[in-house]
Amino acid sequence: MRVAIVGGGIAGLAAAYELEKACSAGATVRYTLYESQPQLGGTLASEIVDGAVLERGPDSFITEKPAAAELCRELGLAHDLVPSNDTARKTWIVVKNQLVPLPDGLMFLVPTQLIPTASTRLFSLRTKLRMAVELLHPPRPAKGDESVAALIERHYGVEAVARLADPLLSGIYGGDAAALSAQTVLPRLVEMERKHGSLTRGMLAAHRAMHSRAKISSKTLERGAPIFTTLRRGMQQLVDALAARLDQGSIRTGTPVSVLVRTGEGWAVKTEKGERADDAVFGAVILALPAWAASGLLSPLDPVLGEELGAIPYSSSITVNLVYDEKQIGALPEGFGFLVPGSEGRALLACTFAHRKFLGRTPPGKAVLRAFLGGARNEGLLEEADTALIETVRRELGAILGAKTLDAKVAPEHARVTRWHRAMAQYAVGHKERVERIRERVAALPGLRLAGNAYDGIGIPDCIRLGRQAARGLAELTTSAQADAR
Repeated sequence: MRVAIVGGGIAGLAAAYELEKACSAGATVRYTLYESQPQLGGTLASEIVDGAVLERGPDSFITEKPAAAELCRELGLAHDLVPSNDTARKTWIVVKNQLVPLPDGLMFLVPTQLIPTASTRLFSLRTKLRMAVELLHPPRPAKGDESVAALIERHYGVEAVARLADPLLSGIYGGDAAALSAQTVLPRLVEMERKHGSLTRGMLAAHRAMHSRAKISSKTLERGAPIFTTLRRGMQQLVDALAARLDQGSIRTGTPVSVLVRTGEGWAVKTEKGERADDAVFGAVILALPAWAASGLLSPLDPVLGEELGAIPYSSSITVNLVYDEKQIGALPEGFGFLVPGSEGRALLACTFAHRKFLGRTPPGKAVLRAFLGGARNEGLLEEADTALIETVRRELGAILGAKTLDAKVAPEHARVTRWHRAMAQYAVGHKERVERIRERVAALPGLRLAGNAYDGIGIPDCIRLGRQAARGLAELTTSAQADAR
């Protein structure tokens, strides 16, 4: 079988790698990978400037999801895996231009410790009382999907949405808690509400159950696993390692696919370079594209499928990396950085102190501040010039961190601006049902597979898992056909 992989981001690369492994194992499967951009990797893009690793896209992956770390180890990158510096982990929320730390005992969006919650400056007395009363919340049967904001507001009030749910989810999804699906984004909390009523009681019960099941030593329990993991030379290192394992003659960069056609033999692929010959007919196609791009290719074949894919919303974002000499700036707050609620009315969504989050990737004496802008509420910023964006970031960092820390006269040694247009899928209310409808339509098109961040997880491990899963299924079909032929 010949397989066309359309899209050379991490999902497409993972699919190609899985097919390469199948070829080596004797499966009669071949592939061609088409990528519209001159380079592979999609949003995984890093550069090293004067010894400092600057991440233009994602800076790491969640450790508890194993697919990314497993792939790194397969590629011989185990010694280059770098854990997040969790001993120094502390996250701040900007409230009226002041940095307020997230209280201890906060398990994602659920407060679980009385004293830190009662003493935090993040919430008003009214919200704290609401959090205390939440322990009496009765179980609630599932009544269909709703927004994350609706779920959190019902339990903890509107201030918890504005100062907690919105900034945290904006940092992950670049989206709006009022639009994101609780059923898809926070399925554990939905189930806890159904079973326990109170989210706080449900989270505490889950925490106790996890500890009672753990068959590990106290030393291991104390050490724990890092929350995030990255690579010593940046996430680009994963892209380069994957590309090096692929058949270079099977990769077509700078080659957008413009048309897919169903034929008696399978799938014909037409590219904007005009490639349309017998060798461009494939038995199967893996579309590792944003849903809106997959919609454009599939709408002529199945208008309903195209409409469903096109209805998945996306947000855009901007990353601004600033490198400073630590001697030229004042002391930064402790921890990894801060989040900015939309209610603050700022362009900044968040800022990471990258030199602290991952040690050993920045030269001694240098500070790397990684700022994020854009998101669902501020798409217009993408049209601004790099110089304007850099000045906006510097001005707002100075206002939040204080002029003594970031004096406007102290320019960064290096500044890099990266725009990501329509790159982050938004799991809107009803997303789970939409994905089920999409899968039903895809099943009616033999040989078609979808992979990427639009369906079942937005992170790097999810994309790797889905890409490899799609390829593995096709390879198994080929192996099964070979066995039947014998």
